[in-house]
Amino acid sequence: MKTVRDYIRTIADFPHEGILFRDVTTLFADARGFRMAIDQLLHPWAGARIDKVVGLEARGFILGGAIAHQLSVGFVPIRKKGKLPGQTIAQAYKLEYGEAIMEIHDDALQPGERVLIVDDLLATGGTCAAGIKLVERLGAEVVGCTFVVNLPALGGEALLREMGVALHMLCEFDGA
Repeated sequence: MKTVRDYIRTIADFPHEGILFRDVTTLFADARGFRMAIDQLLHPWAGARIDKVVGLEARGFILGGAIAHQLSVGFVPIRKKGKLPGQTIAQAYKLEYGEAIMEIHDDALQPGERVLIVDDLLATGGTCAAGIKLVERLGAEVVGCTFVVNLPALGGEALLREMGVALHMLCEFDGA
């Protein structure tokens, strides 16, 4: 029987030489694989009160929208700076070679709402850490974060666990 990991292809030297890119679009394109991933991403949160699902740009939108639909709750995107049309709050975070900024609408979450953060891949954890900070700045509570792929060698899991956030990942790959 296939696992979620079996649906993910690896592309060598993308976007830079020496990188093994874990491509989840092959998972998304397969109806059975995609359904399996959504079900498994949701499983640990069954019975938890979740008011909103937050998806991190960009593949987190695909997963987060499907999860929000399954939970019958609203979906909130966290996007790169300048992509949201309304009033936003911003959070800078470090990249391997520089800095980036993520934004959320300033009225997207209400104080006390319980949020599940979703993305396809956990690498260094910078994007997700910025997302957690944005959610918390709006007064909402992060119930947990869920990912299809974890790259433990890059330290994101350790970073988010230090932040005290519950994590769920469907599979791991060695290396970068």
